[in-house]
Amino acid sequence: MSVVVMRLANLPPTAPQGALAAARGLSYRGDMEQQTTSSLFNAIIWGGTALSVLGLLGLVYCIIRVSRAKRAGLDDAAMRDELKKVVPFNLGALFLSVIGLMAVIIGIFLS
Repeated sequence: MSVVVMRLANLPPTAPQGALAAARGLSYRGDMEQQTTSSLFNAIIWGGTALSVLGLLGLVYCIIRVSRAKRAGLDDAAMRDELKKVVPFNLGALFLSVIGLMAVIIGIFLS
């Protein structure tokens, strides 16, 4: 491994050097610099992030709604009716969150 480090350190200096490398008199290969990604993939990543956050907010809303129903001390039938109303919204929020996370992962892999 030290042979590789010495070999990279002995390369002729290139124009785009980092501040630390320039201060130490080292150079690095230009193709190792970070490339900017396409705006399409950035849009996929940020869109997926927005979907995930939206899904997370929906899940928090479901938790708050069920905890309020529990604190209200509803009877068994009323509690079941409330939970029947919350379950589809809960599943939709979970689905939205999962789709958003999948979009983020796909955007990262493709970029």
